[in-house]
Amino acid sequence: MTDTPTVPHLVLGLETSCDETAAAVVRLAAGQVEVLSSVVGSQIAEHAPYGGVVPEIAARAHVESIEAIAGRALRDAGVGYDELTGVAATAGPGLVGGVMVGLSFGKAVALARGLPLVAVNHLEGHAVSARLGAELPYPFLLLLVSGGHCQLLAVDGVGACRRLGSTIDDAAGEAFDKIAKSLGLPYPGGPALEALAEGRDPDRFPLPRMLLGRKDCDFSFSGLKTAAARLAEGLSDEADRRDLAAAVQTAIARQLAEKSDRAMHAYAIEHHGRGLRFVVAGGVAANRTVRKKLEETASARGFSFAAPPLAYCTDNAAMIALAGAERLALGLTDPLDAAARPRWPLDAAAAAASPTHVAGRKGAKA
Repeated sequence: MTDTPTVPHLVLGLETSCDETAAAVVRLAAGQVEVLSSVVGSQIAEHAPYGGVVPEIAARAHVESIEAIAGRALRDAGVGYDELTGVAATAGPGLVGGVMVGLSFGKAVALARGLPLVAVNHLEGHAVSARLGAELPYPFLLLLVSGGHCQLLAVDGVGACRRLGSTIDDAAGEAFDKIAKSLGLPYPGGPALEALAEGRDPDRFPLPRMLLGRKDCDFSFSGLKTAAARLAEGLSDEADRRDLAAAVQTAIARQLAEKSDRAMHAYAIEHHGRGLRFVVAGGVAANRTVRKKLEETASARGFSFAAPPLAYCTDNAAMIALAGAERLALGLTDPLDAAARPRWPLDAAAAAASPTHVAGRKGAKA
């Protein structure tokens, strides 16, 4: 599938799937992407006392701030509602209470201004986020790695994603955060763990390598998380804590690279060694050790490497606006009764054939 047509569009994007209330204005014209504004309202202070995101608190905070943040995004962009050609809002997956806030606000704007609405899959936003910083044609191989998601996808075009691998338990970002918590680090744990690991010995503490007997591209971080948490319980010396943080970071980067390498091998055969592009996106893509390891892996396989600018690795509305603009340029819009979805796989066929979450399962991913 080729890139999107060159119809110019000016889109307001809204993102409320977790604990960031975000709005952005993006222009897509003649194949060029321009981010006119990107505003992110963080809720870290509200969730920090609990060591993680509390859905009810997140939804309430979205309600209180969405109008002001959207207004600021328009002012920063120097445009008004009457200049927009469309509204794009995250419709899932995510914490459904928060998703409903942004999607409802987007519907209200679309209805009041007579604008088309695009209900965007949050994961598709991450999939296109690297296109915010550089020209990146389709197709490409994507590693989407964040606090809630860890997938390898062949991205063939707008909305055309094939799942090659996924986590069977925890996401890499979740493992970062939970292990950071066991080390006594503040929320959010991923950046804090990276800072603690700086310059330390990653080989001092042996950690398990998961799924070594499997030849697929799936991930698993639950065993690593448990092993690291048990080691952390017996540590009081700061040097020991820092070495364990380095070992965890390296172990996560290694598993991501090993599975990505396997996917690259298969992808290169499928594409006859031509047009090999590897993209890593999502919050964990901001981790320097992970990014360096993946870049080395891509280079060894003959792939070019791309990642979003750091500002667009974590959840943001610019990626939602771009995903919406690309769909809008193809004439793909959604009705005003589009539903908020707590789950929404990019590859519905793969999700149905090989579900990663089984009905009746208890816990955060149920």
